[in-house]
Amino acid sequence: MAKQEDSGHSFLAYFKRATSPLAVLRILSDRPMYGYELIQELKQRSGGKYQLSLLYPVLYRLEEQGYLEISSSEIVDGRARNYYAVTPAGRDYLRRTLAEYAEISGVFQQLMEDWDGYEA
Repeated sequence: MAKQEDSGHSFLAYFKRATSPLAVLRILSDRPMYGYELIQELKQRSGGKYQLSLLYPVLYRLEEQGYLEISSSEIVDGRARNYYAVTPAGRDYLRRTLAEYAEISGVFQQLMEDWDGYEA
């Protein structure tokens, strides 16, 4: 069998892209924040291991889906600063999706533990 080419995308990059909406909703469920503040909070809570380079597309998509709303805006140094807050629909989505994540990650963990080469 031929060696498969690396696509240039790591598992970690795919995982972050898939989970970034959940991370954003989780952090904003504590209180409204503006973009840069959210990036810093995520970095601090994850010990720098979970950083989003493309936050604003995630925010816009969550807003389009009705999971976030702009709760307030202010002008700082001539620039608009929008504060994003989780909507009730966003809280419901986060709750449901985290339950699904817990279920599938438990199954995956069990599958990996059955492998002799697994090291947690």
